[in-house]
Amino acid sequence: MRILFMIGLLVLSFAMPAQSAPLCDKFGFAGLLAKCNRETLPPITLASGKPLAEKPLHLQSGAYYKIDIVSDGSAELAIAGPEFFRAVWVNEVVINDLEIRPLGLDSFEFDDEGVIHMSFIAIKPGRYELKIPGSTGESQRVEISIQ
Repeated sequence: MRILFMIGLLVLSFAMPAQSAPLCDKFGFAGLLAKCNRETLPPITLASGKPLAEKPLHLQSGAYYKIDIVSDGSAELAIAGPEFFRAVWVNEVVINDLEIRPLGLDSFEFDDEGVIHMSFIAIKPGRYELKIPGSTGESQRVEISIQ
């Protein structure tokens, strides 16, 4: 009886359509990091008095993304989003050609102008935000949804 139950669950898991899927289905040796599963997002810009992003970001669970976080140096600014960073698997963060493969992130802070290149795989569906800590303005945050 237990074997029949397990076989039934296995059959159902293959018969049910996936709720969300990566950007392609032919990964090859690279798996989810395959080029066909990769999308470059518009940059997030930290600049005094300017919006972080033009529009919300809509991501797909299982897809691999690259994004630049850019500071123009007009002010010492940070960007935080611990809930978002825990909903993704960060492949690497590159700062001044130094590659960092972190176990976890909470925020980034810029004391001067610069660029952070980050690549990650979206994992946990939900609604998240990256924002400038302590700010309340709508333009000082970017909404991110993972489907």
